[in-house]
Amino acid sequence: MKFRHVLLVALTPVVLFSCVSTKKFKAEQEKYTQLNDSYAKLQGDLKACEDQKAEEARKKAALQAEIDGLNKQIAFLKENNTQALKQLQDLSVISSSQAESIKKSMENIGAKDSYIQTLQQQMARKDSMNMALVMNLKGAIGNLDDKDINIKVDKGVVYIDISDKLLFKSGKFDVTEEAKVVLGKVATVLKNQPDIEFMVEGHTDNVPYKGNPLLLDNWDLSVKRATSVVRILQNQYGLDPAKMSAAGRGEYSPLMPNDSPEAKAANRRTRIVILPQLDQFFKLLERK
Repeated sequence: MKFRHVLLVALTPVVLFSCVSTKKFKAEQEKYTQLNDSYAKLQGDLKACEDQKAEEARKKAALQAEIDGLNKQIAFLKENNTQALKQLQDLSVISSSQAESIKKSMENIGAKDSYIQTLQQQMARKDSMNMALVMNLKGAIGNLDDKDINIKVDKGVVYIDISDKLLFKSGKFDVTEEAKVVLGKVATVLKNQPDIEFMVEGHTDNVPYKGNPLLLDNWDLSVKRATSVVRILQNQYGLDPAKMSAAGRGEYSPLMPNDSPEAKAANRRTRIVILPQLDQFFKLLERK
């Protein structure tokens, strides 16, 4: 009997130590799983950024090839005009006024060459600014599900697509509290770019609207959702209303055909479009 008592006393610390070690092991295992999931998410984000960067590089290379072709044409014309002018002057075939006209033509070619180089510099600068803006937006928003928000550059324009599942309840146009947090992060980045102008577009699927009797159809709903977002950006986050506009596209600009629940969900979205500053390019044209 005494032996059993002594054995029980001896084994008790071993059992307790084993339980504590198992709990610590499970806690560390869960922590490892969470860190591994975060790492996988970050790897996915990095790959998406690299893919987008590669696509932009491809477009830029195509544009550069086109500019190189124009530069070759300009060089060819310069050489031919110079030779023709010298030959004609040597042979005394043309008058001084005709020679002056040809000279002016050559000067115009030089001006066009300078103009192409200026455009090339402006486009490179704009591409750099757009990529910086996209990276700042993605960094501010963080690891939000890509199904709920998508930021991309297409043909030199920055688009921010936010799903209506995140922004609004079904058939409503009041912005949810969760969405206000996301809009606040977007507003922080846009506020640091005071020259940027943007449009907020509302989009719906093709299911007829039967909610609020004050709204007639999907046109009305898409407009109300766009203006709701604009008011949040203005009233809660201080963005300049003169730099914003709101538009409703209804069901008429879908991302994909409305032939499945998944496609309809993708089409129900609000899009923030960073508008290109065309007035700067028009001024550039006027100077030339």
